[in-house]
This record gives sequence, structure tokens and C-alpha cells, in this order.
Amino acid sequence: MERVPALDEPLKKSLGPATAKVMAEALDLHTVGDLLHHYPRRYAERGELTTLADLPLDEHVTVVAQVADARVHTFNGSKGRGQRLEVTITDGSGRLQLVFFGKGVHKPHHDLLPGTRAMFAGKVSLFNRRLQLAHPSYELLRGDSEEAVDVWAGALIPIYPATTKLESWKIAKAVDAVLPSAVDAVDPLPDALREGRGLAELPDALRLIHRPRTKADIALARERLKWDEAFVLQVALARRRHADTQLPAVARRPVPEGILDAFDAKLPFTLTDGQRKVSKEIFDDLATDHPMHRLLQGEVGSGKTMVALRAMLAVVDSGGQAAMLAPTEVLAQQHHRSVTEMMGELAEGGMLGGADQATKVVLLTGSMGTAARRQALLDLVTGEAGVVIGTHALIEDKVQFHDLGLVVVDEQHRFGVEQRDALRGKGKQPPHLLVMTATPIPRTVAMTVFGDLETSVLDQLPAGRSPIATHVVPAADKPHFLTRAWERVREEVGKGHQAYVVCPRIGDEEDQKKKAKASAEDEAEKRPPLAVLDVAEKLRTGPLTGLRIAVLHGRMHPDDKDDVMRRFAAGELDVLVATTVIEVGVNVPNATAMVIMDADRFGVSQLHQLRGRVGRGSAPGLCLLVSEMPEASPARQRLAAVAATLDGFELSRIDLEQRREGDVLGQAQSGVRSSLRVLTVIDDEEVIAAAREEATALVLADPDLTAHPGLRTALDALLDKDREEYLEKG
Repeated sequence: MERVPALDEPLKKSLGPATAKVMAEALDLHTVGDLLHHYPRRYAERGELTTLADLPLDEHVTVVAQVADARVHTFNGSKGRGQRLEVTITDGSGRLQLVFFGKGVHKPHHDLLPGTRAMFAGKVSLFNRRLQLAHPSYELLRGDSEEAVDVWAGALIPIYPATTKLESWKIAKAVDAVLPSAVDAVDPLPDALREGRGLAELPDALRLIHRPRTKADIALARERLKWDEAFVLQVALARRRHADTQLPAVARRPVPEGILDAFDAKLPFTLTDGQRKVSKEIFDDLATDHPMHRLLQGEVGSGKTMVALRAMLAVVDSGGQAAMLAPTEVLAQQHHRSVTEMMGELAEGGMLGGADQATKVVLLTGSMGTAARRQALLDLVTGEAGVVIGTHALIEDKVQFHDLGLVVVDEQHRFGVEQRDALRGKGKQPPHLLVMTATPIPRTVAMTVFGDLETSVLDQLPAGRSPIATHVVPAADKPHFLTRAWERVREEVGKGHQAYVVCPRIGDEEDQKKKAKASAEDEAEKRPPLAVLDVAEKLRTGPLTGLRIAVLHGRMHPDDKDDVMRRFAAGELDVLVATTVIEVGVNVPNATAMVIMDADRFGVSQLHQLRGRVGRGSAPGLCLLVSEMPEASPARQRLAAVAATLDGFELSRIDLEQRREGDVLGQAQSGVRSSLRVLTVIDDEEVIAAAREEATALVLADPDLTAHPGLRTALDALLDKDREEYLEKG
């Protein structure tokens, strides 16, 4: 394949081995092309100064400011070593102190005279309750003649994402050295698309983003580079979708008076319109002879499991088997319990009392005993079991199916593509695939992260579901609110209901080891998160004394976990103090109250997910978010947003706006550095949607991209061995 020699040139050739080594280690930049795609984070104007008012603690920053004053303090009576230079810089919005010690005092003392302007770079630390930069690097900003000063004052200074070893201005100098190579950049966008949308050519966009003369230059460059990122990614996803449609699959259709009809006939309620609509989309897909690839997303409690089960039964009707893959043993056991309960005698295939159309529903997890496991494997290979529910244990080599027709993956973000493929490889032909996620995802994220799947959305709650009231409990400002929270729990238990108390940490030896590793400053700044074992003990001897309290967390033995869940579901316990193991799939309709301790330590989507565990029956649900954070803090604003709406799609949008984009896509990429540098998935919805349309049309016309060598090159760069995982939604 044609490569781009100029942009593929190793940096050590252009910049020398020492700089290239730091670039590779600190910023993962190896070639001229990598450096040209390392865009400025923002631009400072020499005429106006950047804001010192909101510097982030413990981050490496670059600021442009003016020296207000500089003083040398001498201590220990010695000449050289006992000197400290304190420089105060200002930018109109705030002041910041710089300190230099010992022999490092002389040069800055000579350079940094009052009135001097410079760029300063260093890590922001806290000393005597004041922000400071210790031993920052600096670059003086000089203008010689009058005219030069005007040009200089109006120029935009690019501020690059930098590190301690590599300041922004050193990166800028390196960019200057390689910028001429931008003329050789091969354009990934087809000419017709670029011209039709009035976008700049790639070499111009690269020049303008690094060395803009005006803000309009920056806007022009960013618009073009956003398209590159959106389009190349959407082409990768469109090719995946296209490749999937070329695979053969067995069409699976329910048969009249089969197990699906029998199941529908015994349902004690009618399906919602949403469930009917989504089921039709799924059944239409199952009836085709290439594999379904569908994402089923829905609100907490919208009945996704019911929709998935009906799809599984349709496949059993057609003579095939269906497997449901769950991320944890607790969840696999929970699904197995609820599916067998919903199916009743239809889950008793081959047993006395089983219905005529019945099949066997088998559970397969890593901790099962040998005999039970052997029987389960036998039921799968003979086809006795039409439905199997399990964890990663389903993927092991030993597991063989008689005729695997459908794979349902629960909580997609916890599984990588390679795991999905391993399970799909167990079918005689590729099975159909249904992915369920309980965290609603904004449409743009779905298009970007799950772009190889068609999407179905369940946004209607089943009848009989009760609303959940959510309140923030400010434990530090108003301790009596927390006292009232425990009284509310007692009141719910008094009415015959049950409650959850959720904590961020377990509080056992493993936790202690992790805590010991945390740095001393962190400990001083923040107390450790509240722990299940401590909180349970305090509740037993304090506000909830006399109630039946048990704990549940991920490091318990599977049998103990199952026992606690069974007792809670059976109403033998009043209060369950747990970690987020209850986050997904735990279904106890009698649980009406949830208290989330240190709620600010959880993400927005996670809080929404947790809250969905209450109000699952006919009695209204109550969720109390306990936090010690001050009212004006971002953490409290986040909690207020959760309390204000039950709309998961709205919350996921807020979540995404508050977290950095890379985290969201980073999670989708198994931690691979996000390849999105200028595109933001929330703000650039129109670009992403348009890029998806263009990409789909292009791949349909030219699946191998024969006529688009530049696009092929860009795809290879996106999907090099490290970034293959971009599409592996691990």
C-alpha cells in the first residue's frame, strides 16, 4: 500500500534523537504526521493575557503573563544556596507566585524584571494555601521595533498539550521544523465531498491550526479537521457493517403455537407499544439470512430483558439455541432466576410437568461444581438446552453448542469485540447478535462508539412501574438531613418494604492495601470513601439498630453472594449495604428506598443505574444522594442534575458534557488514547450524522476503497495495531 513518505518520517530524523525520544515517551508521537496531528489545546493572544483565575491544581499548565514584582529572600546566611526568588505574575484575572531556589535563582532574577512578559510552564501546586509554580520553565516574549511589537502583540500563541519534560514552546519549535512537510499530506476526504461541503484542503488546514493569524483561520482549520476525524471513523464502522452483511446466517422465524406463542399467552400483562415496536425490528432482522447486529438500549426498568427473552424464544422455536452473556456471576444468576420464573413450566424441558413446547434453561458460570458444569455442557452440545445464560465461562474452548442461533450480550461496555467473536465462532454459521445496554447513550455517542450496530430504543416504562423521587442530602451542611434519611429508611421498612445502602468501597484488607498506596497529599485533601463494612457496622449499632442488615460486595464467595441476594429477594432481610454490584439487573420489587453514601464519587449514569433498582413494584421509590461536598461544587451540581430528571438520555448527555470526551471514548476503546482531537461527540452531532451518511454511501459503492488511496492510508493509521481496539467496545 502506498505510504506517505514525508509524514511517515521518524521524528528523530527531523528533530534529532534526544527530542524525538522525549516526544515518543511523553506524548506518544513518533512520526512527522503524529506531530502535525498534535494540535494546540488553545491559543493565547499576546495582547490579552490568559486566565490565572482558574488554574487547575496538580496539572501541568502554560500561562502567558506579566511580571508584577520579583524579590530575592536570603536565608541561612549563605550567599548561593540559601536564596529564594519569589516572582509574582499577573494577567489581569489573578496573580500567581513563582518560586526559584538555590543556584536556579540567578538567571530568572536577571530575566524576570517587573513589566516583562513571558510564557511560563510548570505544575500548579499549593503552598501556604496559595497556588504556585515551583521552578517553572519560561520563554520571554520580546518585540523589538514598534512595528514588530504590534505584529507580535496581535499574534496568536498556540498552547500545546505539554508535559513536564516538554514545554509548549518546545513543541511549537518542533512543529515549525516539520510544518513544511504538511504539503505532502495525502487527503483522506474524497474531492467531491470536500468541495461539496466547502472544506479547506488538508495541508492548508494543518498550517492554519498550528500557525493561525486570525481566529477565523482556527475555525476554518477545525471545521476541516473535525470532518477528517468523523469521516475516517465512520468509514471504519461502515466497512464493519458492510462486512457483517456479507456473512451468511440462518434465518430464524418463530413457529405458530411454538414456545413463543405459549410464553406470550401466559404473560400476566400486555407488552408496551415500545416493546412491541422493538420486538418487530428484532424479529425482522432474525428472519434475514445475514446476521442481525442490533443494539437495544433502554431506560432502567423499560423491560429490555423481556424483549431479549422473546427474541431468544423465537430462535428456540426455529430449532436453534440462544445464549445470554452477562458481565458478572451475580448478574448471570439473577438473569437465570428471572428467566426461569418468567417461563415457568416452559423452562422445564425434558422434565416431569414441563409443557409440550418447553426447553431447558441452563446456567453456566466459572464457580459451578464439576457435576453441574458437566451436565450443562452436555445439555448444550446435545441441544437439550435451548437457552443458556452465563458469564465469560461460555466463551471457553470446552463449550460447544448444537446450533447457536442468537447471542445476547448484556451490558455491552464490559465486553470486547474479541469476546463477542469467540462466542459467535461457536455457531455453525455466524449467529445473530443482540447487545443490551442499560445506560442510555446519546444518539451521537451511539453512532460513534456503537456505529457497527443498528439501534433500537425502549423509552417507555411498563405500566405499574412507580416513579422514583430523588433528593440530595447535604450531610456536611445539614447533618439533620442525614438523620432524617435514616428515619425514612425505618419508615419504609415499617411499611413492609426493604432498602439498599450503597457505598463506594468495601473496607476489607484489599482496600486497606490500595489505600496505603495512595499518596499522603491525597489522604490529607480527601478522606477515603465510605466503606460497606464500616457503614453496615455503624448502622447496626446506630440509626438502624434492630433491623435485619446484611452486606453484599464483589469479593465475597459466589455462594455467599447468592445466599444474601436470595434472602433479600425473599424478604428475609430489611437492609442491604452493598457496593455497585447491585448496579445492574438486581430485581427486588419490594425494595423501595436507596441511600447512596458519598454519591459524589459516582458518575451520573451510574447513579441513574443504581436508582433504577428501587420503585420496581407498585410502591413509589425513594433515592437519597448523600454528599459532604459544598453546595457550589461541580459534584453537587451533578447530583442536582440526577435529582432533577428521570430521563436517562438527558443524564447521559450531562454526564458526557461534564466528563472529558476522551474518557467516554477511552472506555469504548479499551483505554486506547482517543483518536478524537478536535471532534466532540456532543457538540458535533451534525458533523457525525453527515459523516455517517457519506461514509455509508461511499462504502456501499466501493467497499475496498480502491478509488480512495488517501482514505485507505488514514484508516490504516487509525486502525494500526494499537488502535484496532477503537472498534472493540471493551
